[in-house]
Amino acid sequence: MLMPAPGMFAQEPGMPPPPPPEVQGAESRYTIKVNSELVLVSVTARDKSGKLLRDLKREDFTFQEDGKTQKLESFDVQDIAQYAQGGPSQIEENGAPAELSLLTTTAKQPRTVRDRRLIVLFFDTSAMEADELERAAKSARKFISQQMTAADLVAVVTFDTSLQVAQDFTTNREKLTKALEKVQGIEGGDTGTSEGTPDTGGSYVADDTEYNTFNTDRRLQALMSLAQAMAQVEQKKSVLYFSSGLTRTGTENQAQLRATINAAVKSNMSFYPVDSRGLQGLPPGGDATTASLRGTSAYSGAAVQSQLDSNFASQETLTTIASDTGGKAFLDTNDFGKAYDRVQRDTETYYLLGYRSTNPARDGRYRHITVKVNRTDVKLEYRRGYYGPRDFRHFNKDEREQQLADEMMSDLPNTDLPVYLANEIFRVRDDRYYVPVSIVVPGSAIPFVSAAEKDKATLDVAGLVREAKTKFPVGQVRETIKLNVDGVQQVRSRNVQYNTGFLLPPGSYHVKFVVRENQNGRMGSFETDVIVPDMHKQQLRMSTVVLASQKAPAKGKSQNPLVVNGEEIIPNVAHVFSTNTPLTFYYEVYEPAKPKNDDKNSKQQIRLLTNIQFFRGKVKAYETPLVEAQSLSAPDRKAATFQFEVPLSELRPGWYTCQINVIDDAGGTFAFPRLPILVRAPAERTAAAH
Repeated sequence: MLMPAPGMFAQEPGMPPPPPPEVQGAESRYTIKVNSELVLVSVTARDKSGKLLRDLKREDFTFQEDGKTQKLESFDVQDIAQYAQGGPSQIEENGAPAELSLLTTTAKQPRTVRDRRLIVLFFDTSAMEADELERAAKSARKFISQQMTAADLVAVVTFDTSLQVAQDFTTNREKLTKALEKVQGIEGGDTGTSEGTPDTGGSYVADDTEYNTFNTDRRLQALMSLAQAMAQVEQKKSVLYFSSGLTRTGTENQAQLRATINAAVKSNMSFYPVDSRGLQGLPPGGDATTASLRGTSAYSGAAVQSQLDSNFASQETLTTIASDTGGKAFLDTNDFGKAYDRVQRDTETYYLLGYRSTNPARDGRYRHITVKVNRTDVKLEYRRGYYGPRDFRHFNKDEREQQLADEMMSDLPNTDLPVYLANEIFRVRDDRYYVPVSIVVPGSAIPFVSAAEKDKATLDVAGLVREAKTKFPVGQVRETIKLNVDGVQQVRSRNVQYNTGFLLPPGSYHVKFVVRENQNGRMGSFETDVIVPDMHKQQLRMSTVVLASQKAPAKGKSQNPLVVNGEEIIPNVAHVFSTNTPLTFYYEVYEPAKPKNDDKNSKQQIRLLTNIQFFRGKVKAYETPLVEAQSLSAPDRKAATFQFEVPLSELRPGWYTCQINVIDDAGGTFAFPRLPILVRAPAERTAAAH
């Protein structure tokens, strides 16, 4: 166990969180990084009647960044019309279809893509139902057969557990149709849905069992990887992103969203998300995919409002990535053809302008772009800004502290160092709640240098909690963690976890943490919204449920409820456990009702019933004995505490849904929270398999 300093722990060996996915082809993989100060902006110009203007010159344009005029370094006109009408192609030979390996090779392309449309059909099958995938693939086949022109270079990409290139850029309709049939499952292949196909997650990262499944940031990471892979091509790229929505929650940080958008802007890539669910009907009682409702919500309008809110949340991120990259989202429609029309219309004729910013600051702040022309009645369409660059240098102590402070206040998130965060909520007083926070960094991402026959490394951790509305800071953390271990492999095969906590009143908060490893200066940030509820408004007042596989001796007095009998329960952020380790459940119930008892001699104060059930699919695989609490175990906090130790050796490796049943028999209230977990074979066998 890694225990170099209080608050730092190591999770199970062989379970590092994954880095962002790499674009993969049939024969090769690569990660490409572009380091260029040239800012590219695609500009579409129309007259007052909406007709495209093709005769603008370099001297007609004026560029400004944050109000300061910039000098144009490059100017080019991309006119698709000549190829769209079937004209000669610069990348076709003897009339043969054009083939470009822009996604599956790192080699420079000897041919040009000037005056061509670059369109990526991206199918996010990780969360699409079969009918949704069929609807999206059918519309794509219709586009290939009826709308695709000689100017269109089209690629097909899928994402389930990994980012796969089903077909690189081509004008060959037959190849594209076959790729789409494989995506839909009409023909055999390893793309498309995971049903009936092998799990290719191993090609995604070395270990695909933790955050790949529970953290939907991986979908944004896939889009970011695609943008980075296409950064070698200056022309505008259009991505038709088919998915069934993309919902951000407390575990999906806002940092990855902004990093994805920034990568797309730098790559001159626009996203055109298409909600493959189409136009949906929302019946008050729910559709056939949901269970029957209880109570009066189906008649009061609350059920419909809840469905509308859920649907909006799943579409909000799609709208964001579209508007911030110069694309357009297509939601609540069954006519997907409009998306293809919009892509072709937006890339028919445009001006590719480039400049080098006169702003020397490398602070990662957002920079606003303004483009003007010296003609009247001209409407311009272009991206409105981008995030500035950043770099790392050998700072002195004050400069390093300033770098952390700048990163904390930066709008542009840093994802060079993978950082994951999870939080819990416990009540310690009537108006105060303790929020434990766990920060996880994969040990494989931390470099080590040999010194004094030991591998050493340090991590700087900074955290800030603000009120969501006022932005007023209510809590902060700043600590340098020293890691001293006997072997590099011991660290690289584990997750390094730092635990802290904040005492907060009920309300909405924004939490941001920045972690920096001090060998190469790589930094990572994680930010999320946290809502601390007012439990007085809840019928059954219950804390969050903590899952753990480790405990550590507690030092000193602490308000942390996870310190029990001198030991601190260490939350398992990934919810991944080995069969040779026990699984601990810990949760609390506050102010349960007192039973009506005529026996004055009875010592029964409360009557709480609880147990835990493990479901594998729809089958109950295991159930703990029923536990009854008749008195408060933490009377100072008016809490009944429950701690279950479940021997996982009785369970087969695989996925489970844990349902925690809590019934306040005296009050007639209940709660049934559910949590997903993964049970793995013993760590020793897992490590040997690598």
